Amino acid sequence: MLKERKMPQKPEDVELKERLAAARRRLAGQQMQIKERKLPVLALMEGWGTAGKGSIIGQVIRNIDPRFFQVISLEVASQEDLRKPFLSRYFTKIPEAGKFVFLDSGWMEEITMLRLQKGLEGKAYEEKLESIRRFERQLTDNGYLVVKFFFQIGEKEQRKRIESLQKDIDTRWRVSDSDLWQNKHYEKCLEVYAHYLEMTNSPSAPWYIVDAKTRKWAELQVLETLTEGIDIALQNHAPATPLLQNVFPLAKMPKLSEIALDARISEREYKEELDRLQEHLGELHNRLYRKQVPVVIAYEGWDAAGKGGNIKRITEALDPRGYQVHPIASPQPYEKARHYLWRFWSRLPKTGHIAIFDRSWYGRVMVERLEGFCSENDWKRAYNEINEFEKELADWGAVVIKFWVQIDKDTQLQRFELRQNTPEKRWKITDEDWRNREKWDAYEVAVNEMIQKTSTAYAPWHILESVDKRYARIKALRIVIEEIEKAVM
Repeated sequence: MLKERKMPQKPEDVELKERLAAARRRLAGQQMQIKERKLPVLALMEGWGTAGKGSIIGQVIRNIDPRFFQVISLEVASQEDLRKPFLSRYFTKIPEAGKFVFLDSGWMEEITMLRLQKGLEGKAYEEKLESIRRFERQLTDNGYLVVKFFFQIGEKEQRKRIESLQKDIDTRWRVSDSDLWQNKHYEKCLEVYAHYLEMTNSPSAPWYIVDAKTRKWAELQVLETLTEGIDIALQNHAPATPLLQNVFPLAKMPKLSEIALDARISEREYKEELDRLQEHLGELHNRLYRKQVPVVIAYEGWDAAGKGGNIKRITEALDPRGYQVHPIASPQPYEKARHYLWRFWSRLPKTGHIAIFDRSWYGRVMVERLEGFCSENDWKRAYNEINEFEKELADWGAVVIKFWVQIDKDTQLQRFELRQNTPEKRWKITDEDWRNREKWDAYEVAVNEMIQKTSTAYAPWHILESVDKRYARIKALRIVIEEIEKAVM
């Protein structure tokens, strides 16, 4: 789409000036509508070095209240970035509802430079493209306006700008080694950019090619495209999004009612196995760090099922410098203002570390579904979005372990009453726990659907029968050890 692109005709100076003034006023007027309607806007600026992306961003933001936007310029991925999933540093930069983020180069530049200079090809390249398509689609499906600009200049124009900047001692620093390399290999870069633009162009997040030969003309193209996109997004705010068919292999799972809960372990066997398994897990933790394998463990289950005690027996075996437990409660306002997966992307471990989630992203298809905190379209769409999220983790090399901690209704009641009647445990029981108990049957339907639709080959669910808490703890330790061994042996 880049090579064959016919650039729009640049208007005469008088018309250009009039249209530019109108577009600036239009954007200034839209910002309050964006705030009121809680529309998040992500503008991605990509293109050739010296094409003027930074200066155009500077002109565009003059029309917006500085409280409502952020300009982010990402440098080459650091060693710290490389210890997280590829999309992590981009997902964590998405805007809050009602605000703008202008990204001065992003995932396109990273992927195309990997292809041009590091030889990223074949399956690895295709997987990165698929990750990007999913990422952009998830944003637009969840109400984001994603506007992508590619600033186009010719080889001679780029060389002219480079030479002009290099002549002045005060602007020489603006010419990077990457800019020089680009111009020297212009045709090769053009080929790679064209292919990337074609493969990531979509109806919900299309590419707009900006003729960047003159600054005011480039600014007008950006402003008119951006303001038109905002108007359309405001008119179509929160439309129902078609549900995608699952494409990931699923593991067959039983319904909760089919799970026997009579498994027991003696006190003596429990103590012996606990010591042995914790010692083994501690050894594996050292190996995890040496081999730089990340581990993500998610716990879900009934209230009073024993998640906390189960987590404690896992962490007792670990080096405290190499893990973190994330207790997930209701989202904070700044978290609620973003894509629901944002707060989990922000909590992922580095390679060689372990992240344990006490409650997780599955709240979308349980409590948010049943309490009406999201629409039906939102939670139905979330099964596929969660499978995609976990696929990103697995492709990154993470060990993904998911536990559902299962008890029956009578056991829960006994534990609730014990907590209520024991002063030192009373803090563990809340009115919300009792309210949730009244919805047991509805939760069971939701959990069954969740487990059936998200137990994938790369991130299957494991059921922990927890009427006997000791049995559940030993089973969890065995599973964690088995899954980690697969990754490090």
